[in-house]
Amino acid sequence: NIVMAAQMTDAHRRFLQVLMSHGIMEGSEARKLHRCSCEIHQVYYAHDKLDDFISTINSHLQPLFMQIRKGMSEGDGKAHYALVNLAETEITKMASDYTENELELFRKTMDLIILSENGFASSTDILNLADQLKTKKMKKKEAEQVLKVFVEDKWLSERNGEYTLHTRCIIEMEQYILSNYQDVARKCNICHSLAIQSQVCESCGTGMHLPCVRKYFRAQTEPRCPQCNDFWSCDIPGTKQPIFKKKFSVII
Repeated sequence: NIVMAAQMTDAHRRFLQVLMSHGIMEGSEARKLHRCSCEIHQVYYAHDKLDDFISTINSHLQPLFMQIRKGMSEGDGKAHYALVNLAETEITKMASDYTENELELFRKTMDLIILSENGFASSTDILNLADQLKTKKMKKKEAEQVLKVFVEDKWLSERNGEYTLHTRCIIEMEQYILSNYQDVARKCNICHSLAIQSQVCESCGTGMHLPCVRKYFRAQTEPRCPQCNDFWSCDIPGTKQPIFKKKFSVII
């Protein structure tokens, strides 16, 4: 049975164009854009129907192998929307924007982040890779500039000289990371999406995003693993009392 997609209106097209120009958008901005697009083009607006509105766009994007995906910022847990190209791996997609040695530096940076204990890589460690590139060695100054561009283009996020994958990168590259880092890549037990910065149960290895940990244990007097029910020995983010010794692991 073929289900006809809801009609694509100028409001949907406006929403898509603005999202394309941003690459990624926070949930609150997407909700504002939804309202604004509907008002400008006099299309019926319901504040709680953003996901339905996006589903309509996605049904029309399907033949183009594109999709608007929802993801979560690992820092604050806020929802984000990004336009994803399903036809090619994101590294391939990036190839049109960067040189071969810039892509190699990105891949090596991604390795460091994903294989790290806490989902971050220091600028020192990344810059030390610059003269080890197989494609063409890079001077550290040049590598610094390239990292700046990766941050501006929302592939990486930087905080106090530490780099992690930007929310846009995680949403767009989830499948690439899960298939290329199978031994270490894991999904959050709560929201089931790829988690780079996370905590892991010491008993069974179940992992959760930090915002998901905070939300899940908020109402519990004694935090227990949602999978094996053993005591959760990591510190709960946002609580004043430390629970045993803090121990972070990456879940990706």
